[in-house]
Amino acid sequence: MDLSDSHDRADADDRDPFLAALGERTRALRARRGLTRKGLAKAADVSERHLANVEMGVGNASVQFLRQMAQALNCSLAELVGDETASSPEWLMIRALLRGRSEAELVRARAALAELFDESPSPSARRERIALIGLRGAGKSTLGRALAEGWGVPFIELNRGIEALAGCTLPEIHSLYGPIAYRRYERRAMEEAIARHPRAVIATPGGIVSDPGTFNLLLANCYTVWVRATPEEHMSRVLAQGDTRPMAGNVGNAEAMNDLRRILESRAAFYSKADTVFDSSDMSPAEAVAALREQLTTALAG
Repeated sequence: MDLSDSHDRADADDRDPFLAALGERTRALRARRGLTRKGLAKAADVSERHLANVEMGVGNASVQFLRQMAQALNCSLAELVGDETASSPEWLMIRALLRGRSEAELVRARAALAELFDESPSPSARRERIALIGLRGAGKSTLGRALAEGWGVPFIELNRGIEALAGCTLPEIHSLYGPIAYRRYERRAMEEAIARHPRAVIATPGGIVSDPGTFNLLLANCYTVWVRATPEEHMSRVLAQGDTRPMAGNVGNAEAMNDLRRILESRAAFYSKADTVFDSSDMSPAEAVAALREQLTTALAG
């Protein structure tokens, strides 16, 4: 099981700054991908105790350990150790141009690059395809299905597309092929949905923001809505559906809730790239459908 959070608060004065930063990046990448410490240790085939020490900034990681971690987290070694843009002179010069820019300036730079490489369809085309993003339990499937029925367009639950491509269930994909293969299927399912459906409502997996390439594809081709709720509502809705995954590897509901909060915190900056935000907290399904339909009608008419 995950070690107590009290262990994570090791005295910063006793830690090497590089190892402390490595630990923080490891925790952030793990949370972004929705993995418990136990789950990551298993996926990377490393000791959970050693992983705990690395995350606390008191464990000295070998190159082999970092390589296994990078594979399990679906990131580059450079990203894990803190410099993902050091692969060529052009990367270094681009990085220098972007360093110190505000968030708004970076948004404009990303949009300009997408346009330069012809990855941005017309705004009117994007608005014909609605994508709902957010954590499990936000209500994406319920809302998406109702919106699609009301508008007379296809409803696509991307998880079903992933399973169709893989020929097995999501748990089987993860257990048989691992998280890297899952992300490949996710990207292919997204590409297929975009190619086949110029008009649709798409409910996406909560971790779609974990792969920047797939998330860029989504943002470029869909009008995106971050469907948000409180952590407590996320948890209660998922458990009410009979999904016990939030409890896997945890000793109790409190620890599962802490993991959920970390995941939400680590993904919030990505979810916030959506075109609009809809908060489904304290609403019945019918109320949420009506409120989101009204919000989108106003937003898409503008």
